[in-house]
Amino acid sequence: MSECVYDETLHNMLIEASKFTIDGVVADYIPALGEANRDTLSIAIYRGKEDCIGAGCLEEKFTLQSISKVITLALALMDHGEEYVFSKVGMEPTGDPFNSIAKLESHIPSKPLNPMINAGALAVSNMIVGNSNEEKLGRILSLVHEMTGNPTISFCPRVAQSELETAFLNRSLCYFMKQHGVVEGDVETLLDLYTKQCAIEVNCHDLAKLGYVIANDGINPVTNQQVIPLHITRILKTFMVTCGMYNSSGEFAIRVGIPAKSGVSGAIMGSIPHGMGIGIYGPALDDRGNSVAGMKLLESLSSRFNLSIF
Repeated sequence: MSECVYDETLHNMLIEASKFTIDGVVADYIPALGEANRDTLSIAIYRGKEDCIGAGCLEEKFTLQSISKVITLALALMDHGEEYVFSKVGMEPTGDPFNSIAKLESHIPSKPLNPMINAGALAVSNMIVGNSNEEKLGRILSLVHEMTGNPTISFCPRVAQSELETAFLNRSLCYFMKQHGVVEGDVETLLDLYTKQCAIEVNCHDLAKLGYVIANDGINPVTNQQVIPLHITRILKTFMVTCGMYNSSGEFAIRVGIPAKSGVSGAIMGSIPHGMGIGIYGPALDDRGNSVAGMKLLESLSSRFNLSIF
């Protein structure tokens, strides 16, 4: 069961935002994600310790997908430091779709523009330290466990396999980057790790806790442990603002104005600096891969409670 307390205000806002699910479609290009109910919408807001409020189907689990890119970036930065990581991956936003290969071909040196697009995230996953994929995935999951306080979180093998079998564009990105020395090692091994990290399964409460730790300087509010170094959380929040909502990031910054990261499962993680963490799940996506109703819900929240950092 979720530990979040039902909140009537959030419920009413969720009902209004739910009207927009009809405008979206589920990510059926990954067969396992295509099974989601388009009309689902839920939200949790975590404010530290045992303080969580929410609405919708809070027990429902979903996969992190591209939100995992934030976690692996934190781990790669802890493993190698900024100089090495950003020698392989850039820091600039892109107006292209998240799975585009165009900028890799047109830019010199031929490295991904940022860690939030697929090419950049694959390069980052390639940096995770470990002697095997099992060890590397274990380290990613351990960080998630430390951030959420939930040691039961794992990945969904069925979703991971479904993604691996349809990862044709990501294979192309990997082979292109391997040709240019951005990634090393076996491409299939890298894709196996990447699809499993994307298939890490959480609920809205877990997601809100991940967002909270990033929002609050990397400190777990229950244990008071420094899970992620302060300077790395600042990097994460900056990428979330500039690149976190795919090629809708600029519009999102204006309309909502909080650091956030979306995934094609329909999940959105929000991190309000020195404030709360937000977890949203709504699998009906717009044409850029963001949750339609989730975006509307965040826009309403930001407007009503003046959450924008700008």
